[in-house]
Amino acid sequence: MNTEEIVAGWMLELRRGILTLIALAQLRKPAYGYHLVKKLNDNAIPIDANTLYPLLRRLEGQGLLKSQWNTTEAKPRKYYEITPEGLSVLEKAKDEYRAFSQHVDALLEEPL
Repeated sequence: MNTEEIVAGWMLELRRGILTLIALAQLRKPAYGYHLVKKLNDNAIPIDANTLYPLLRRLEGQGLLKSQWNTTEAKPRKYYEITPEGLSVLEKAKDEYRAFSQHVDALLEEPL
């Protein structure tokens, strides 16, 4: 296995959890899936709809998101929004992520 394949594998592992955190954070306001895909891609966080929609369904199944169809527009769209429980999880996860990230950054720069 070459260097690029190894790094790509590691980045895939890192991205999985981070995408969950980002999706929750972005859905503090209602949004439909394609809008979220576009926003992430526009912000240098590429995600495919085939990755996002199962993630949204999983978060909804965990009670962290709720969804509602909007059929008033020409094209019906399913809007997702964070629940109060999801907001609580998000805030705790953000704190954990920031603390963990600081420790990782320090260890990346200075050996033990």
